[in-house]
Amino acid sequence: MPSEKEFEEQEKNFFALRDSLMKEVEIRGITMRLLGAIAFRTHCPLFKHYEYRAGRLLSDIDFAAYSKEKRKIEEMFLDLGYEIDKHAKFLFQGKRYIFYNPKGIHSDIFFDKLEMCHDVNFTGRLEIDSPTIPLSDLFFEKVQIVEINEKDLIDTAVLLREHSVGPGDKETINSDYISTVLSNDWGFWKTTIINLEKISQYVKNANFFKEEDKSDILGKIELLLKIIDEKPKSFQWRMRAKIGEKRKWYKDVEEFER
Repeated sequence: MPSEKEFEEQEKNFFALRDSLMKEVEIRGITMRLLGAIAFRTHCPLFKHYEYRAGRLLSDIDFAAYSKEKRKIEEMFLDLGYEIDKHAKFLFQGKRYIFYNPKGIHSDIFFDKLEMCHDVNFTGRLEIDSPTIPLSDLFFEKVQIVEINEKDLIDTAVLLREHSVGPGDKETINSDYISTVLSNDWGFWKTTIINLEKISQYVKNANFFKEEDKSDILGKIELLLKIIDEKPKSFQWRMRAKIGEKRKWYKDVEEFER
């Protein structure tokens, strides 16, 4: 595993690239926000050291954006010397673009929503926070993954440790928004509940977390579960709940081969 110094050096290089891209976004008046690993690293400065201990390296810089700004976004990346993946553009039917810079670092741009096992909708949400998508959407980005892996577990654990859980979006994981979304979608609710339990078990068993940090994260998970459970469920949610696991409640996601 790389040393902490090596993690910091890699992060420094990625942050420099992040900052240059976000500066260009601002100059061109584009509404584009960070998601993925670098967004978690950006928004969790106090506890990102746990990412190092878990061996979490950065590999790309991904964004959420609005489809109405596609042309401006493509022009920006091409002007900066990036190449667009034409195969991905065709394969994803314009819902997702992939660009590669001269050093081989890629940027995935997800338009209007993240379509994976469950949809994370960005409509009207990208103005809430900057330079990343809102904290509740960062949370959704991870808990929507059916086959969640260690890097996703550590990202979510660090996000929970860094931020409070409660109403509102200002440096807060918006439990009102989360519970509202899940109260209308049984499938998303089911995957989220499963993954919150997996995150709890991961935190309990990870020997690199301090006890006070474990307690904090587990307490926030317990609070979130309580808020989600107490939120009145829609008619659609209740009807789907009757079917339960007899029918698959998530979409399969095929990995894009670069």
